[in-house]
Amino acid sequence: MQVPTERLASADAAARSAREVGADKNPTAQLYLKMANDNIDGARQSIKDGDNEHADDLLIRANADAELSLSLAKEAVTRQAADDALTKIRSMKGGK
Repeated sequence: MQVPTERLASADAAARSAREVGADKNPTAQLYLKMANDNIDGARQSIKDGDNEHADDLLIRANADAELSLSLAKEAVTRQAADDALTKIRSMKGGK
């Protein structure tokens, strides 16, 4: 099996996106981001060791964890925006 460079790039990009959206601010998203990063690091080591199949398996998992982290972070941002809008609406109505 060849070095899974495409999967590595994809997993790195997904983890970077999760960080940029704020995964570090949400405990659950942060956990999945850490798991993704750990698997990416493990995949890099497996590639160095010549075990590309194991690296590929780790990168599949890393990408899934990073994508989940990204989704959770986006949800938290959206939820906060909705809460802020609701607070603003309530204040405009006089606190009702």
